Amino acid sequence: MTQKESAQPQSLKRFQQLNAVSITFAPRPGVSKGEALAILDQAAKEVLPQGYSVDYAGESRQFKQEGAAMLVTLALALIVIFLVLSAQFESFRDALIMLLTVPMAICGALLTLNVLALLSGILGFMQIEAFPGMSINIYTQVGLVTLVGVISKHGILIVEFANKLQVERGLSKREAIEEAAAIRLRPVLMTTAALVFAMIPLLIASGPGAASRFSMGVVIASGMTIGTMFTLFVLPAFYLYLARDHAHDRKDAEEAARSLEGEAAPGH
Repeated sequence: MTQKESAQPQSLKRFQQLNAVSITFAPRPGVSKGEALAILDQAAKEVLPQGYSVDYAGESRQFKQEGAAMLVTLALALIVIFLVLSAQFESFRDALIMLLTVPMAICGALLTLNVLALLSGILGFMQIEAFPGMSINIYTQVGLVTLVGVISKHGILIVEFANKLQVERGLSKREAIEEAAAIRLRPVLMTTAALVFAMIPLLIASGPGAASRFSMGVVIASGMTIGTMFTLFVLPAFYLYLARDHAHDRKDAEEAARSLEGEAAPGH
């Protein structure tokens, strides 16, 4: 009989009914969770022997499972809003013009996230805690979906009023969109200000869950602000190129009606 000493784990962990080893990590300041998981996947492919696999738990598992699903949700939200606007205004072109505010607002929100993530990384090296949760996570994705719905209202306010001016007053497209943008400026700014001020409690939140609330608040607030600035200048330009000329259609209809009346008069 021989005896020898060896080190054994106090407990055998299992995950999905398989033997597992848990690895806990925290991404370096300035590195997003998606980038950190990509590096971990690459390291696992290079180091782990054949037959071993990698799975995730907690927030990382949620990110992996719901990241792709959120892209599908965002696309479906855009399609549903586009179809509803097309049915309401009976025009695919008008619906497209109204939704031009969406990519501009999303770009503004993502730009803000990147800037704050960069600042968070710089301040992190200086041992200063600031801008928690600045990455593309489930909370920022929910904020983006919310942003798609609320930013569309700006396009609706301007395009609907411009079409109304063309039909009722016979203005040209340029005159109608200029007057509509000027008249609808106050409602657009009030809508933006109301939503941005509503996000202040999320931005200054503290305690448990503050990072998630801050992420959602900064996406909506920055997206609305930057999207509104682009809307006031870019949307009228696209309206001139894409919108229907209702005044011209109205004149053609009146001329056609007069010609029909002229042709019908000799018969009486």
